[in-house]
Amino acid sequence: MDFWNKTIAFFWGGESLPLVLMVVSIWAMLFHFRHDERASLTNTVGFFFACLFGQFIAGLLHGLDFSRAAAVTHEVFVIGAGVAVIRLWGQLVFRVVLPAIKLTPPRITEDIFVIIAYIAWFMVRLRYAGLDLGSILATSAMITAVVAFAMQDTLGNILGGLALQLDNSIEVGDWIKVDDISGRVVDIRWRSTLVETRNWETVVFPNSQLMKNKFMVLGRRTDQPVQWRRWVWFSVGLDVPPTRVVSVVEDSILQTDIANVAKNPPPNCILMDMDIKGYARYALRYWLTDLTPDDPTDAMLRWHIMTALQRAGIKLAMEERNIHITKENEKYEEGVRQREIALRIKTLRKVELFSQLTDVELRELADRLRYVPFAKGNIIARQGDVKSYWLYVIITGDAEVYVDTPSGRRRTVRTLGRGDFFGEMGLLTGAPRSASVIAKTDVECYRIDKEAVEELLRARPGIAEEVLHILVARKAELDAVLQNLDATGSYPDLSSQGSEILATIKRFFSLG
Repeated sequence: MDFWNKTIAFFWGGESLPLVLMVVSIWAMLFHFRHDERASLTNTVGFFFACLFGQFIAGLLHGLDFSRAAAVTHEVFVIGAGVAVIRLWGQLVFRVVLPAIKLTPPRITEDIFVIIAYIAWFMVRLRYAGLDLGSILATSAMITAVVAFAMQDTLGNILGGLALQLDNSIEVGDWIKVDDISGRVVDIRWRSTLVETRNWETVVFPNSQLMKNKFMVLGRRTDQPVQWRRWVWFSVGLDVPPTRVVSVVEDSILQTDIANVAKNPPPNCILMDMDIKGYARYALRYWLTDLTPDDPTDAMLRWHIMTALQRAGIKLAMEERNIHITKENEKYEEGVRQREIALRIKTLRKVELFSQLTDVELRELADRLRYVPFAKGNIIARQGDVKSYWLYVIITGDAEVYVDTPSGRRRTVRTLGRGDFFGEMGLLTGAPRSASVIAKTDVECYRIDKEAVEELLRARPGIAEEVLHILVARKAELDAVLQNLDATGSYPDLSSQGSEILATIKRFFSLG
Protein backbone atom coordinates (compact mmCIF):
# COMPACT_ATOMS: atom_id res chain seq x y z
CA MET A 1 0.00 0.00 0.00
CA ASP A 2 2.89 2.32 0.73
CA PHE A 3 4.21 1.62 -2.79
CA TRP A 4 1.05 2.85 -4.51
CA ASN A 5 0.69 5.80 -2.15
CA LYS A 6 4.24 6.89 -2.92
CA THR A 7 3.68 6.34 -6.65
CA ILE A 8 0.43 8.31 -6.85
CA ALA A 9 1.70 11.09 -4.59
CA PHE A 10 4.78 11.53 -6.79
CA PHE A 11 2.87 11.26 -10.09
CA TRP A 12 -0.44 13.03 -9.46
CA GLY A 13 -0.41 16.46 -7.83
CA GLY A 14 -3.12 18.97 -7.04
CA GLU A 15 -2.60 20.73 -10.38
CA SER A 16 -2.80 17.56 -12.49
CA LEU A 17 -6.59 17.33 -12.90
CA PRO A 18 -7.08 21.04 -13.83
CA LEU A 19 -4.17 20.71 -16.27
CA VAL A 20 -5.72 17.69 -17.98
CA LEU A 21 -9.12 19.38 -18.19
CA MET A 22 -7.49 22.51 -19.66
CA VAL A 23 -5.65 20.49 -22.30
CA VAL A 24 -8.79 18.58 -23.29
CA SER A 25 -10.82 21.83 -23.48
CA ILE A 26 -8.26 23.59 -25.69
CA TRP A 27 -8.01 20.53 -27.91
CA ALA A 28 -11.82 20.42 -28.29
CA MET A 29 -12.00 24.09 -29.30
CA LEU A 30 -9.15 23.79 -31.79
CA PHE A 31 -10.56 20.54 -33.14
CA HIS A 32 -13.86 22.33 -33.81
CA PHE A 33 -12.47 25.50 -35.42
CA ARG A 34 -9.34 24.20 -37.19
CA HIS A 35 -10.56 21.36 -39.39
CA ASP A 36 -7.45 21.25 -41.53
CA GLU A 37 -5.15 20.85 -38.50
CA ARG A 38 -6.94 18.04 -36.68
CA ALA A 39 -4.20 15.49 -37.33
CA SER A 40 -1.54 17.80 -35.88
CA LEU A 41 -3.75 18.62 -32.87
CA THR A 42 -4.34 14.94 -32.18
CA ASN A 43 -0.60 14.30 -32.29
CA THR A 44 0.06 17.14 -29.84
CA VAL A 45 -2.55 15.89 -27.35
CA GLY A 46 -1.24 12.36 -27.80
CA PHE A 47 2.25 13.61 -26.97
CA PHE A 48 0.88 15.31 -23.82
CA PHE A 49 -0.73 12.11 -22.55
CA ALA A 50 2.39 10.16 -23.44
CA CYS A 51 4.34 12.56 -21.21
CA LEU A 52 1.67 12.09 -18.53
CA PHE A 53 2.20 8.35 -18.77
CA GLY A 54 5.95 8.95 -18.54
CA GLN A 55 5.37 10.82 -15.27
CA PHE A 56 3.44 7.80 -14.06
CA ILE A 57 6.48 5.64 -14.87
CA ALA A 58 8.59 8.09 -12.85
CA GLY A 59 6.11 7.59 -10.00
CA LEU A 60 6.62 3.84 -10.21
CA LEU A 61 10.40 4.32 -10.04
CA HIS A 62 9.92 6.54 -6.99
CA GLY A 63 7.74 3.86 -5.36
CA LEU A 64 10.57 1.37 -5.93
CA ASP A 65 12.98 3.79 -4.19
CA PHE A 66 14.88 4.68 -7.37
CA SER A 67 14.73 8.34 -6.34
CA ARG A 68 17.38 9.74 -8.65
CA ALA A 69 16.07 7.98 -11.75
CA ALA A 70 12.52 8.94 -10.81
CA ALA A 71 13.43 12.63 -10.43
CA VAL A 72 15.24 12.79 -13.80
CA THR A 73 12.47 10.89 -15.61
CA HIS A 74 9.77 13.02 -14.01
CA GLU A 75 11.51 16.27 -14.97
CA VAL A 76 11.99 15.16 -18.59
CA PHE A 77 8.35 14.31 -19.04
CA VAL A 78 7.19 17.45 -17.20
CA ILE A 79 9.19 19.51 -19.69
CA GLY A 80 7.65 17.51 -22.56
CA ALA A 81 4.12 18.03 -21.23
CA GLY A 82 4.80 21.75 -20.85
CA VAL A 83 5.94 21.91 -24.48
CA ALA A 84 2.64 20.32 -25.57
CA VAL A 85 0.62 22.78 -23.44
CA ILE A 86 2.54 25.79 -24.81
CA ARG A 87 1.96 24.60 -28.38
CA LEU A 88 -1.78 24.21 -27.79
CA TRP A 89 -2.03 27.68 -26.20
CA GLY A 90 -0.08 29.20 -29.11
CA GLN A 91 -2.46 27.66 -31.63
CA LEU A 92 -5.51 28.77 -29.64
CA VAL A 93 -4.35 32.38 -29.31
CA PHE A 94 -2.89 32.91 -32.81
CA ARG A 95 -5.27 30.78 -34.87
CA VAL A 96 -8.62 31.19 -33.11
CA VAL A 97 -8.70 34.12 -30.67
CA LEU A 98 -6.79 36.76 -32.69
CA PRO A 99 -8.56 36.00 -36.02
CA ALA A 100 -11.88 36.28 -34.14
CA ILE A 101 -11.04 39.91 -33.30
CA LYS A 102 -9.89 40.67 -36.89
CA LEU A 103 -6.17 40.24 -36.18
CA THR A 104 -4.33 37.74 -38.35
CA PRO A 105 -0.60 37.85 -37.64
CA PRO A 106 1.72 35.87 -39.91
CA ARG A 107 2.72 32.36 -38.85
CA ILE A 108 6.24 33.46 -38.05
CA THR A 109 4.92 35.59 -35.18
CA GLU A 110 3.32 32.53 -33.62
CA ASP A 111 6.52 30.52 -34.12
CA ILE A 112 8.66 33.18 -32.43
CA PHE A 113 6.41 33.52 -29.40
CA VAL A 114 6.11 29.76 -29.00
CA ILE A 115 9.88 29.27 -29.26
CA ILE A 116 10.45 32.00 -26.64
CA ALA A 117 7.91 30.27 -24.40
CA TYR A 118 9.70 26.93 -24.92
CA ILE A 119 13.03 28.46 -23.87
CA ALA A 120 11.48 30.21 -20.87
CA TRP A 121 9.76 27.00 -19.74
CA PHE A 122 13.00 25.04 -20.12
CA MET A 123 14.90 27.62 -18.07
CA VAL A 124 12.22 27.63 -15.35
CA ARG A 125 12.39 23.86 -15.02
CA LEU A 126 16.19 23.95 -14.85
CA ARG A 127 16.00 26.59 -12.13
CA TYR A 128 13.34 24.55 -10.34
CA ALA A 129 15.69 21.56 -10.47
CA GLY A 130 18.28 23.62 -8.55
CA LEU A 131 20.66 24.56 -11.36
CA ASP A 132 22.33 28.00 -11.40
CA LEU A 133 21.21 29.65 -14.62
CA GLY A 134 23.88 32.35 -14.42
CA SER A 135 26.74 29.86 -14.46
CA ILE A 136 25.06 27.89 -17.23
CA LEU A 137 24.75 30.98 -19.42
CA ALA A 138 28.32 32.04 -18.70
CA THR A 139 29.86 28.67 -19.53
CA SER A 140 27.73 28.11 -22.64
CA ALA A 141 29.06 31.07 -24.63
CA MET A 142 31.52 28.93 -26.58
CA ILE A 143 28.88 26.28 -27.26
CA THR A 144 26.49 28.98 -28.44
CA ALA A 145 29.10 30.36 -30.84
CA VAL A 146 29.78 26.92 -32.29
CA VAL A 147 26.09 26.19 -32.70
CA ALA A 148 25.48 29.62 -34.28
CA PHE A 149 28.29 29.01 -36.79
CA ALA A 150 26.92 25.58 -37.65
CA MET A 151 23.39 26.92 -38.07
CA GLN A 152 24.20 30.20 -39.79
CA ASP A 153 21.91 29.43 -42.76
CA THR A 154 19.03 28.58 -40.45
CA LEU A 155 19.63 31.65 -38.31
CA GLY A 156 19.87 33.77 -41.45
CA ASN A 157 16.47 32.50 -42.53
CA ILE A 158 14.98 33.23 -39.10
CA LEU A 159 16.44 36.74 -38.98
CA GLY A 160 15.41 37.29 -42.60
CA GLY A 161 11.83 36.33 -41.76
CA LEU A 162 11.86 38.74 -38.81
CA ALA A 163 13.22 41.54 -40.97
CA LEU A 164 10.61 40.95 -43.67
CA GLN A 165 7.90 41.23 -41.05
CA LEU A 166 9.30 44.23 -39.19
CA ASP A 167 9.73 46.45 -42.27
CA ASN A 168 6.59 45.16 -44.03
CA SER A 169 8.55 44.27 -47.15
CA ILE A 170 5.97 41.64 -47.96
CA GLU A 171 2.73 40.54 -46.37
CA VAL A 172 0.55 37.48 -46.69
CA GLY A 173 -1.64 38.05 -49.77
CA ASP A 174 0.97 40.09 -51.67
CA TRP A 175 1.90 39.08 -55.21
CA ILE A 176 5.66 38.94 -55.70
CA LYS A 177 8.00 38.16 -58.58
CA VAL A 178 11.41 36.60 -58.02
CA ASP A 179 13.40 36.08 -61.23
CA ASP A 180 10.88 34.40 -63.57
CA ILE A 181 8.58 33.13 -60.81
CA SER A 182 5.54 35.12 -59.72
CA GLY A 183 2.83 34.17 -57.25
CA ARG A 184 0.87 35.10 -54.15
CA VAL A 185 2.43 34.94 -50.67
CA VAL A 186 0.38 32.52 -48.57
CA ASP A 187 2.60 32.16 -45.50
CA ILE A 188 5.75 33.61 -43.96
CA ARG A 189 7.36 31.08 -41.63
CA TRP A 190 10.44 31.17 -39.43
CA ARG A 191 12.58 29.56 -42.14
CA SER A 192 10.88 30.25 -45.45
CA THR A 193 8.17 32.11 -47.35
CA LEU A 194 5.57 30.10 -49.28
CA VAL A 195 4.38 31.45 -52.64
CA GLU A 196 1.56 29.90 -54.66
CA THR A 197 1.83 30.38 -58.44
CA ARG A 198 -0.99 30.51 -60.98
CA ASN A 199 0.01 26.99 -62.10
CA TRP A 200 -0.99 25.50 -58.72
CA GLU A 201 2.62 25.25 -57.61
CA THR A 202 3.87 26.19 -54.14
CA VAL A 203 7.37 27.66 -54.25
CA VAL A 204 9.38 27.72 -51.02
CA PHE A 205 11.77 30.69 -50.84
CA PRO A 206 14.33 30.72 -47.99
CA ASN A 207 13.91 34.01 -46.15
CA SER A 208 17.62 34.74 -46.45
CA GLN A 209 17.30 34.57 -50.26
CA LEU A 210 14.59 37.22 -50.23
CA MET A 211 16.72 39.44 -47.99
CA LYS A 212 19.86 39.12 -50.13
CA ASN A 213 18.26 39.47 -53.57
CA LYS A 214 15.82 41.87 -55.12
CA PHE A 215 12.20 40.92 -55.70
CA MET A 216 9.15 42.80 -56.95
CA VAL A 217 5.91 43.24 -55.04
CA LEU A 218 3.30 43.39 -57.79
CA GLY A 219 0.35 45.76 -57.73
CA ARG A 220 1.31 47.59 -54.54
CA ARG A 221 1.53 51.37 -54.38
CA THR A 222 1.32 53.67 -51.36
CA ASP A 223 -2.27 54.70 -50.53
CA GLN A 224 -3.55 53.12 -53.75
CA PRO A 225 -5.69 50.02 -54.38
CA VAL A 226 -3.98 46.82 -55.49
CA GLN A 227 -3.73 46.88 -59.28
CA TRP A 228 -0.98 45.96 -61.71
CA ARG A 229 -0.33 47.52 -65.11
CA ARG A 230 -0.31 45.12 -68.04
CA TRP A 231 0.57 45.61 -71.72
CA VAL A 232 -1.33 44.11 -74.65
CA TRP A 233 0.57 44.45 -77.92
CA PHE A 234 -0.74 44.57 -81.49
CA SER A 235 0.44 45.86 -84.87
CA VAL A 236 -1.28 47.85 -87.61
CA GLY A 237 -0.07 48.93 -91.04
CA LEU A 238 1.66 52.30 -91.38
CA ASP A 239 -1.00 53.42 -93.85
CA VAL A 240 -3.48 53.92 -90.98
CA PRO A 241 -3.01 57.17 -89.00
CA PRO A 242 -1.98 56.43 -85.39
CA THR A 243 -4.56 58.90 -84.06
CA ARG A 244 -7.32 56.84 -85.67
CA VAL A 245 -6.03 53.55 -84.28
CA VAL A 246 -5.71 54.99 -80.77
CA SER A 247 -9.17 56.54 -80.93
CA VAL A 248 -10.87 53.35 -82.15
CA VAL A 249 -9.25 51.13 -79.53
CA GLU A 250 -9.66 53.48 -76.57
CA ASP A 251 -13.29 54.29 -77.41
CA SER A 252 -14.14 50.59 -77.54
CA ILE A 253 -12.36 49.66 -74.31
CA LEU A 254 -13.50 52.66 -72.27
CA GLN A 255 -17.15 52.08 -73.16
CA THR A 256 -17.08 48.41 -72.17
CA ASP A 257 -17.15 46.92 -68.69
CA ILE A 258 -14.47 44.23 -68.68
CA ALA A 259 -13.93 42.09 -65.60
CA ASN A 260 -10.75 42.85 -63.60
CA VAL A 261 -9.90 45.96 -65.66
CA ALA A 262 -9.62 49.14 -63.54
CA LYS A 263 -11.54 52.26 -64.54
CA ASN A 264 -9.02 54.52 -62.80
CA PRO A 265 -6.44 54.99 -64.15
CA PRO A 266 -8.23 54.34 -67.45
CA PRO A 267 -6.72 52.05 -70.11
CA ASN A 268 -4.79 53.91 -72.80
CA CYS A 269 -3.41 53.03 -76.20
CA ILE A 270 -0.04 54.32 -77.38
CA LEU A 271 2.19 54.03 -80.43
CA MET A 272 5.35 52.23 -79.31
CA ASP A 273 7.40 51.64 -82.46
CA MET A 274 7.48 51.75 -86.28
CA ASP A 275 9.04 48.77 -88.00
CA ILE A 276 10.86 48.75 -91.32
CA LYS A 277 8.63 45.85 -92.40
CA GLY A 278 5.83 48.35 -92.85
CA TYR A 279 3.78 48.25 -89.69
CA ALA A 280 3.38 50.25 -86.48
CA ARG A 281 3.48 48.55 -83.08
CA TYR A 282 0.92 49.63 -80.49
CA ALA A 283 0.30 48.75 -76.86
CA LEU A 284 -2.90 48.92 -74.86
CA ARG A 285 -1.93 49.56 -71.25
CA TYR A 286 -4.44 48.72 -68.55
CA TRP A 287 -4.48 48.09 -64.80
CA LEU A 288 -5.41 44.60 -63.58
CA THR A 289 -7.39 44.61 -60.31
CA ASP A 290 -7.23 40.86 -59.62
CA LEU A 291 -3.74 39.56 -60.30
CA THR A 292 -4.81 35.92 -60.64
CA PRO A 293 -6.47 35.92 -64.11
CA ASP A 294 -3.72 37.83 -65.92
CA ASP A 295 -3.55 35.88 -69.19
CA PRO A 296 -7.36 35.42 -69.51
CA THR A 297 -7.85 39.19 -69.06
CA ASP A 298 -5.16 39.90 -71.67
CA ALA A 299 -6.93 37.52 -74.04
CA MET A 300 -10.29 39.25 -73.51
CA LEU A 301 -8.72 42.64 -74.28
CA ARG A 302 -7.09 41.26 -77.44
CA TRP A 303 -10.51 40.09 -78.58
CA HIS A 304 -12.03 43.53 -77.91
CA ILE A 305 -9.15 45.21 -79.79
CA MET A 306 -9.54 42.87 -82.76
CA THR A 307 -13.30 43.37 -83.05
CA ALA A 308 -12.98 47.15 -82.65
CA LEU A 309 -10.40 47.34 -85.45
CA GLN A 310 -12.50 45.11 -87.69
CA ARG A 311 -15.56 47.32 -87.19
CA ALA A 312 -13.46 50.33 -88.16
CA GLY A 313 -12.12 48.58 -91.25
CA ILE A 314 -8.56 48.50 -89.88
CA LYS A 315 -6.57 45.34 -90.51
CA LEU A 316 -4.00 43.96 -88.11
CA ALA A 317 -0.53 43.90 -89.66
CA MET A 318 0.55 40.59 -91.10
CA GLU A 319 3.85 39.47 -92.51
CA GLU A 320 3.83 40.26 -96.20
CA ARG A 321 4.62 37.61 -98.79
CA ASN A 322 4.69 37.63 -102.58
CA ILE A 323 2.03 35.32 -103.99
CA HIS A 324 1.51 34.61 -107.70
CA ILE A 325 -2.24 34.79 -108.39
CA THR A 326 -3.50 32.66 -111.28
CA LYS A 327 -6.85 32.74 -113.11
CA GLU A 328 -7.90 29.68 -111.17
CA ASN A 329 -7.37 31.67 -107.95
CA GLU A 330 -9.45 34.53 -109.36
CA LYS A 331 -12.28 32.11 -110.09
CA TYR A 332 -12.03 30.75 -106.58
CA GLU A 333 -12.13 34.25 -105.09
CA GLU A 334 -15.18 35.12 -107.16
CA GLY A 335 -16.87 31.90 -106.08
CA VAL A 336 -16.29 32.74 -102.43
CA ARG A 337 -17.66 36.24 -102.98
CA GLN A 338 -20.80 34.94 -104.71
CA ARG A 339 -21.45 32.48 -101.88
CA GLU A 340 -21.09 35.32 -99.38
CA ILE A 341 -23.52 37.48 -101.40
CA ALA A 342 -26.00 34.59 -101.47
CA LEU A 343 -25.72 34.20 -97.71
CA ARG A 344 -26.30 37.92 -97.23
CA ILE A 345 -29.37 37.88 -99.48
CA LYS A 346 -30.75 34.93 -97.52
CA THR A 347 -30.21 36.88 -94.29
CA LEU A 348 -31.86 40.04 -95.67
CA ARG A 349 -34.94 38.10 -96.83
CA LYS A 350 -35.62 37.19 -93.18
CA VAL A 351 -35.58 40.86 -92.14
CA GLU A 352 -39.11 42.26 -92.17
CA LEU A 353 -37.81 45.71 -93.06
CA PHE A 354 -36.56 44.43 -96.46
CA SER A 355 -39.28 41.88 -97.22
CA GLN A 356 -40.74 44.11 -99.99
CA LEU A 357 -37.47 44.43 -101.93
CA THR A 358 -37.03 42.73 -105.26
CA ASP A 359 -34.24 40.24 -105.99
CA VAL A 360 -32.23 42.92 -107.81
CA GLU A 361 -32.65 45.37 -104.92
CA LEU A 362 -31.66 42.74 -102.39
CA ARG A 363 -28.52 41.89 -104.34
CA GLU A 364 -27.51 45.55 -104.59
CA LEU A 365 -28.06 46.00 -100.87
CA ALA A 366 -26.24 42.75 -100.02
CA ASP A 367 -23.21 43.95 -101.94
CA ARG A 368 -23.09 47.06 -99.73
CA LEU A 369 -23.28 45.23 -96.39
CA ARG A 370 -20.34 45.47 -94.05
CA TYR A 371 -19.34 42.75 -91.59
CA VAL A 372 -18.87 44.10 -88.04
CA PRO A 373 -18.15 41.92 -84.97
CA PHE A 374 -18.66 42.90 -81.31
CA ALA A 375 -17.19 41.32 -78.20
CA LYS A 376 -19.36 40.50 -75.19
CA GLY A 377 -20.03 43.67 -73.23
CA ASN A 378 -19.51 46.08 -76.14
CA ILE A 379 -22.01 48.92 -76.45
CA ILE A 380 -23.21 48.55 -80.05
CA ALA A 381 -25.46 51.62 -79.97
CA ARG A 382 -25.86 54.24 -77.26
CA GLN A 383 -29.03 56.09 -76.43
CA GLY A 384 -28.85 59.73 -77.55
CA ASP A 385 -26.08 59.25 -80.13
CA VAL A 386 -26.50 61.49 -83.17
CA LYS A 387 -25.37 60.89 -86.74
CA SER A 388 -25.43 57.13 -86.16
CA TYR A 389 -26.94 56.41 -89.56
CA TRP A 390 -26.48 52.63 -89.43
CA LEU A 391 -28.76 49.65 -89.29
CA TYR A 392 -27.49 46.35 -87.88
CA VAL A 393 -28.64 42.82 -88.73
CA ILE A 394 -27.49 40.16 -86.26
CA ILE A 395 -25.86 37.11 -87.82
CA THR A 396 -24.95 35.28 -84.60
CA GLY A 397 -25.12 36.07 -80.88
CA ASP A 398 -27.53 37.89 -78.57
CA ALA A 399 -27.92 41.58 -77.80
CA GLU A 400 -30.07 43.48 -75.31
CA VAL A 401 -32.03 46.66 -76.10
CA TYR A 402 -32.55 48.94 -73.11
CA VAL A 403 -33.43 52.55 -72.34
CA ASP A 404 -32.38 54.84 -69.55
CA THR A 405 -35.59 56.39 -68.17
CA PRO A 406 -35.75 60.00 -66.91
CA SER A 407 -35.77 58.62 -63.35
CA GLY A 408 -32.33 57.10 -63.95
CA ARG A 409 -33.53 53.49 -64.12
CA ARG A 410 -32.55 51.07 -66.87
CA ARG A 411 -35.48 49.34 -68.57
CA THR A 412 -34.96 46.38 -70.89
CA VAL A 413 -37.02 46.63 -74.08
CA ARG A 414 -36.21 43.30 -75.69
CA THR A 415 -33.50 40.75 -76.39
CA LEU A 416 -32.33 40.39 -79.98
CA GLY A 417 -30.97 37.26 -81.61
CA ARG A 418 -30.04 35.85 -84.98
CA GLY A 419 -31.92 37.57 -87.82
CA ASP A 420 -33.10 40.52 -85.70
CA PHE A 421 -32.26 44.09 -86.66
CA PHE A 422 -32.02 47.47 -84.94
CA GLY A 423 -31.06 51.06 -85.73
CA GLU A 424 -33.72 51.49 -88.44
CA MET A 425 -35.03 54.79 -87.03
CA GLY A 426 -31.62 56.47 -87.07
CA LEU A 427 -30.87 55.10 -90.53
CA LEU A 428 -34.12 56.25 -92.14
CA THR A 429 -34.88 59.47 -90.24
CA GLY A 430 -31.51 60.66 -88.90
CA ALA A 431 -33.02 60.78 -85.38
CA PRO A 432 -30.76 60.30 -82.35
CA ARG A 433 -30.60 56.79 -80.97
CA SER A 434 -33.73 56.20 -78.90
CA ALA A 435 -32.29 53.17 -77.08
CA SER A 436 -28.99 51.52 -76.24
CA VAL A 437 -27.93 48.08 -77.43
CA ILE A 438 -25.30 45.99 -75.62
CA ALA A 439 -23.78 42.68 -76.70
CA LYS A 440 -24.84 39.98 -74.23
CA THR A 441 -22.55 37.48 -76.00
CA ASP A 442 -20.03 37.80 -78.79
CA VAL A 443 -22.12 39.21 -81.66
CA GLU A 444 -21.56 39.24 -85.43
CA CYS A 445 -23.57 41.71 -87.50
CA TYR A 446 -24.04 43.09 -90.96
CA ARG A 447 -24.12 46.89 -91.00
CA ILE A 448 -26.01 48.96 -93.56
CA ASP A 449 -25.17 52.64 -93.96
CA LYS A 450 -27.20 55.59 -95.17
CA GLU A 451 -25.64 55.70 -98.64
CA ALA A 452 -26.77 52.15 -99.46
CA VAL A 453 -30.38 52.83 -98.44
CA GLU A 454 -30.39 56.21 -100.15
CA GLU A 455 -29.72 54.58 -103.52
CA LEU A 456 -32.68 52.24 -102.99
CA LEU A 457 -35.05 55.04 -101.94
CA ARG A 458 -34.12 57.23 -104.88
CA ALA A 459 -34.65 54.33 -107.25
CA ARG A 460 -38.02 53.42 -105.65
CA PRO A 461 -39.34 56.02 -103.15
CA GLY A 462 -42.33 53.80 -102.35
CA ILE A 463 -40.11 51.63 -100.14
CA ALA A 464 -40.41 54.25 -97.38
CA GLU A 465 -44.20 53.76 -97.19
CA GLU A 466 -43.83 49.96 -97.29
CA VAL A 467 -41.67 49.87 -94.16
CA LEU A 468 -43.52 52.64 -92.35
CA HIS A 469 -45.66 50.34 -90.19
CA ILE A 470 -42.54 48.68 -88.78
CA LEU A 471 -41.00 52.00 -87.76
CA VAL A 472 -44.24 53.15 -86.13
CA ALA A 473 -44.67 49.93 -84.14
CA ARG A 474 -41.13 50.04 -82.82
CA LYS A 475 -41.37 53.70 -81.85
CA ALA A 476 -44.61 53.01 -79.99
CA GLU A 477 -42.95 50.15 -78.13
CA LEU A 478 -40.12 52.40 -76.94
CA ASP A 479 -42.57 55.15 -75.96
CA ALA A 480 -44.45 52.61 -73.87
CA VAL A 481 -41.31 51.67 -71.95
CA LEU A 482 -40.40 55.30 -71.33
CA GLN A 483 -43.94 56.05 -70.15
CA ASN A 484 -43.94 52.91 -67.97
CA LEU A 485 -46.89 51.40 -69.88
CA ASP A 486 -47.46 47.67 -69.91
CA ALA A 487 -48.75 45.51 -72.74
CA THR A 488 -52.35 46.53 -71.99
CA GLY A 489 -51.58 50.26 -71.89
CA SER A 490 -52.84 52.74 -74.46
CA TYR A 491 -50.44 53.73 -77.21
CA PRO A 492 -50.36 57.08 -79.00
CA ASP A 493 -52.22 57.54 -82.27
CA LEU A 494 -50.20 55.46 -84.74
CA SER A 495 -51.62 57.09 -87.86
CA SER A 496 -50.44 60.54 -86.86
CA GLN A 497 -47.04 59.18 -85.92
CA GLY A 498 -46.81 57.43 -89.30
CA SER A 499 -47.38 60.65 -91.17
CA GLU A 500 -44.70 62.43 -89.12
CA ILE A 501 -42.15 59.65 -89.64
CA LEU A 502 -42.81 59.47 -93.40
CA ALA A 503 -42.33 63.22 -93.73
CA THR A 504 -39.09 62.97 -91.75
CA ILE A 505 -37.76 60.21 -94.03
CA LYS A 506 -38.45 62.29 -97.14
CA ARG A 507 -36.75 65.34 -95.67
CA PHE A 508 -33.74 63.30 -94.50
CA PHE A 509 -33.15 61.77 -97.94
CA SER A 510 -34.36 64.85 -99.88
CA LEU A 511 -36.97 62.84 -101.71
CA GLY A 512 -39.29 65.79 -102.26
